Amino acid sequence: MKHLINLAIAAGVFIFTKTYAELISFNSIQISGINLLEQTLIIAFAIQWVAFVPAFILKTEKFYDLTGSLTYLSIFIYCLVATDSIGNLKFTNILVAGAVMIWAMRLGSFLFMRISKDGKDERFNSIKTSFSRFFMTWTLQGMWVFICSSAALVAITSPTGVIISNIFIIGFVLFIFGFVIEVIADNQKSRFRSKKENKNSFINEGLWARSRHPNYFGEITLWTGITVMALPAFIGMNYLALFSPIFTYLLLNHVSGIRLLEARGHQKWGHLDAYNKYKKDTPKLIPMIIGKK
Repeated sequence: MKHLINLAIAAGVFIFTKTYAELISFNSIQISGINLLEQTLIIAFAIQWVAFVPAFILKTEKFYDLTGSLTYLSIFIYCLVATDSIGNLKFTNILVAGAVMIWAMRLGSFLFMRISKDGKDERFNSIKTSFSRFFMTWTLQGMWVFICSSAALVAITSPTGVIISNIFIIGFVLFIFGFVIEVIADNQKSRFRSKKENKNSFINEGLWARSRHPNYFGEITLWTGITVMALPAFIGMNYLALFSPIFTYLLLNHVSGIRLLEARGHQKWGHLDAYNKYKKDTPKLIPMIIGKK
């Protein structure tokens, strides 16, 4: 029964994402008679399902995050080629796609090196042995890639392409700000964990003294920036793609990411007064502008 439920969830995820794609892609250009935005949807899910096969056979999650990043690269490179953005020097299309691809390459390589060093991702301990749960997880990644990318894809695949404006510039600044925050936070945590004396400790220094999850704040901010950059090209139902950063927030705050890390942190350090004080004094997501005294 559980297997059927998991497979039904996977089917529901695909149907939901496909319906979302149909709604936001009404004015997407056609390639070989097929809506370009919806083509990227098929590519995103196809990559996950193909990668799932060897991952399940080997019972490994080591290439999960890397595959997600490669999917981002694949769909944006495909869009740039299909719209001839490089040949026609559509600078704004290239800039938005490039921003997403730089983020994907940085995050994918960071996560792959981390799991290679740690040997495993504890989130997958009970998932990778179940065909239906593991398949559902890979399908969810297809939804994550497409919906996060959706605002940028709408603009790039529209007849006008990405439009330069003051709004675009604001979005670009937001992207840079969020990207820098995420990189700094990840690097600070990596350095902290690399020290033997911090093996069983929680990080509360650097950006982590201002927010319990500054890396996720950065990620939500950069996707908001990408969406703002794409906004001038939106018309009609395209505005539904504003769901992109909202989806990122909901996913990181209520599904994976923060929710899981907070539960794990409470389990490991909930008995420590210092940890409880850190939780009480430090915002969960949005960093404090003025540091603690």
